[in-house]
Amino acid sequence: MLDRADLRNRVQVALRTFLRHQRGRLAEIEQTALSPVADAVESLVLSGGKRLRPAFAYWGYRGAGGQDSDEVVGTVAALELVQASALIHDDVMDGSATRRGEPAVHRRFAGLHAASGWRGDAGAFGTAAAILLGDLCLVWSDELLHRGGLDPQTLARARPVFDEMRSEVTLGQYLDVQTQATGDTSTGRASLVARFKSAKYTIEQPLLLGAAIANAPASLVKAYSAFGLPLGEAFQLRDDILGVFGDPAVTGKPAGDDLREGKRTYLVAAALETAGPAGRGLIERCLGDPRLDARGVAALREMIVDSGALARTEERIEELTAAALHALDGVEVEPEAAEVLAGLAAFATRREG
Repeated sequence: MLDRADLRNRVQVALRTFLRHQRGRLAEIEQTALSPVADAVESLVLSGGKRLRPAFAYWGYRGAGGQDSDEVVGTVAALELVQASALIHDDVMDGSATRRGEPAVHRRFAGLHAASGWRGDAGAFGTAAAILLGDLCLVWSDELLHRGGLDPQTLARARPVFDEMRSEVTLGQYLDVQTQATGDTSTGRASLVARFKSAKYTIEQPLLLGAAIANAPASLVKAYSAFGLPLGEAFQLRDDILGVFGDPAVTGKPAGDDLREGKRTYLVAAALETAGPAGRGLIERCLGDPRLDARGVAALREMIVDSGALARTEERIEELTAAALHALDGVEVEPEAAEVLAGLAAFATRREG
């Protein structure tokens, strides 16, 4: 479904062309110093990713009767730069070592510092560089949105959605770190964080961006929100499961990394609600321990399964996905787009990485 309309390749071409242009701009400033910046952004943006956000935006546009165009594809490709920004900053905040099987950006630049024999602390340099590169990707997302080729009137409709989406994901990131700091382990809080950190900007807002580009009627915009929000939450719940039980060869992250990072996810909250004293004690001792070894990860996994939290989370994914698909019933959506959106929903909630 992601390859319909050759979308993945076309998004890749748009991103590669844009980043090649940006590399030239950086070289004009200082090629030697800024070449690693261009390398890092290209490596993260071009080497992987499911391209879900551009896909939902594009097919949201097509579902509203919009006609295929390279200008639309080039515009929705900007969502991948928003995603890159969020990933870079997320890895800094979580202290993640890897991303998509490669060193996270802050680790990459710490390594550059150490290999170059520069002054100061390599880790601090890596963190500073990653914060700046995350900011740069966010700036570039705005630039690509405007350089995609859409006319000013269409851009004016799309702009508020794009702005709101970027504000929401940033606030969602803050809610995530604040929740970890306070230790709030309620399922309600976990759902709130998931909604704003991931759900809305992964599916709902890309759909609404596509709807705005197509100048969709209010009834379809409402249906897209009713489809996208529960589906986005289901997507995040699947991500939470993969963060604990996923195969590192597929996810590109070490096994149990979310447990070491102390993620207060719905999965963990559900386990705390139903586990006995021993299980709750295990979570309190081990969650957020960066030194947690394979045996500790295995013990937490077993407790999560035995508590019924994994099954409960799977059931919640099914409920949310069914609610999302039901939201499009009786709404006029272009048939091919409706088929693709259903396929994207299945992919987003059943994926293995």
